[in-house]
Amino acid sequence: MLNLHRLFLLHELRRLETMSAVAATHSLSPSAVSQQLSHLERETRVTLFEQAGRRVILTDAGMQLARRAEEMLGLIESAEAELALAQGEASGVLRVASFQTPMIALAPATVSILEQSHPDLRIELAQREVDEAYEGLLAHRFEVILGEDYPGGRRVVRRGTDREGLLDDPLLLVLPSTGAWSAPATLADLAEAPWALDPEDTRTGDWERTYLRSAGIEPRIRFDTPDPLLQVHLVRSGHAVAFVPGIIASEHLGGTRPVRLPGDPQRSLYTAARAGAAGHPALLAFRAALLEAGAGPRDLAGLDRIGG
Repeated sequence: MLNLHRLFLLHELRRLETMSAVAATHSLSPSAVSQQLSHLERETRVTLFEQAGRRVILTDAGMQLARRAEEMLGLIESAEAELALAQGEASGVLRVASFQTPMIALAPATVSILEQSHPDLRIELAQREVDEAYEGLLAHRFEVILGEDYPGGRRVVRRGTDREGLLDDPLLLVLPSTGAWSAPATLADLAEAPWALDPEDTRTGDWERTYLRSAGIEPRIRFDTPDPLLQVHLVRSGHAVAFVPGIIASEHLGGTRPVRLPGDPQRSLYTAARAGAAGHPALLAFRAALLEAGAGPRDLAGLDRIGG
């Protein structure tokens, strides 16, 4: 009988392409990965991979077995989900990865809801950016992750995952409550303003720069940071203007002046899990609690709108 752990490593070799990447992802040595895959090759009596210079590539037979391994792993997760569902109550540990703003705005309420509704389910939360979270999900380090898509950006969908929409989050401009940059009539009035923006190589930072350049503004970036609370504090103290997601507006923008942007841009938040586990009661309970937490009051109707 084929060893499932070795099949998993073969699947990971197909996904990550090098033994060193598989080793690093799973805290193994390259020699340990090589030994396990060589053992699998002896078990199957088929050549599964070949040396190509310093790299190892899968043969046609290896590629086919890796695809079957992915199917088997998904079937096992589906079977585990069905057994857990037959047991009734959601329980055990659910490992979750999320980027910062849902951790700030939704995680505390979600955990509180689950403590009341599913006391035998324990949530473990790790802060990760979306790409790193996806890698952890596919490597089985997390059971579910939170992600985001920005207007005009690439919609992230990974093979073998189940994606479910969470909420649409308005993107706002936050201004100091007093001073030179507190009351611009249009975005063009902020052409010389100091900005606090996310790094350019992030989804948020890319959207921010694209949005401003589409309005004819080449931003003067004084503060380059991915921390939205630090950005807000820099605005509050009069040192910058910034963009903020509406999800944190109700509790974290005191002492600032948030306004709506031309075109009402918004990002989409979602959860993603491995497809085989989509029916697991722990995942279903978490997603339901997250939706409940995300449905809390965020009345932005009274905000002013800046001109284009």
